[in-house]
Amino acid sequence: MYSIMIIEDDKKLNELIKNHLERYGYRTFSIKDFSNVRSEFVLEKPELILMDVNLPVYDGFYWCRDIRTISKVPIIFISARDSDMDQVMAIENGADDYITKPFSYDVLMAKIKGVLRRVYGSYSNNVNNEVFEAKGLFLYINQSMIEYEDKKIELSKKEFQLLYSLIKNADKIVSRETLLDILWNDVDFVDDNTLSVNMTRVRKRLESIGIYNAIETKRGQGYKINVNW
Repeated sequence: MYSIMIIEDDKKLNELIKNHLERYGYRTFSIKDFSNVRSEFVLEKPELILMDVNLPVYDGFYWCRDIRTISKVPIIFISARDSDMDQVMAIENGADDYITKPFSYDVLMAKIKGVLRRVYGSYSNNVNNEVFEAKGLFLYINQSMIEYEDKKIELSKKEFQLLYSLIKNADKIVSRETLLDILWNDVDFVDDNTLSVNMTRVRKRLESIGIYNAIETKRGQGYKINVNW
């Protein structure tokens, strides 16, 4: 069943929504740190977000824009603000739908099912929204992009695949054979020198965003990444 992230600072309403969704089999979790919504989103990887507009620290429009820089996960606003302008702002900032309070739970469930069906079901293009995080380094899977301390750069497909393979196996040696398989295709000839050149490029990419000496060469074995930067 789908996982839903609830961003609502009214504790009573938060609990009511949570209980209702779980009754229908959805997995839910609620934001605890309203100053760090993006990090919790990356950590939990929800498949849908329900979000209020009026939130502590930054409003829902801000967090909607922020999440849209890294993901196309569906976002439905639930808000007491019922003006046309608020609804227009929500859509322009990347929301998929808008429900005004007070609301019917039947309508809420219908909206959720409709959005999930469109994004992940029979009407979807199955877009990959995955974000992988390791000690503050964000890897945006469907964009071949990495970000560290607000510095964001795009990698080539091969560079990204090499880095992703190393990070998924952090503090373990990834064999040269495994990494060569990543570089191989029917067109390019791949040898040890090709792997060394590409790994040098990955190191330089990391250095450009402030991460140094993270990738170790294990002679005769492969490479290992240390994520304690």
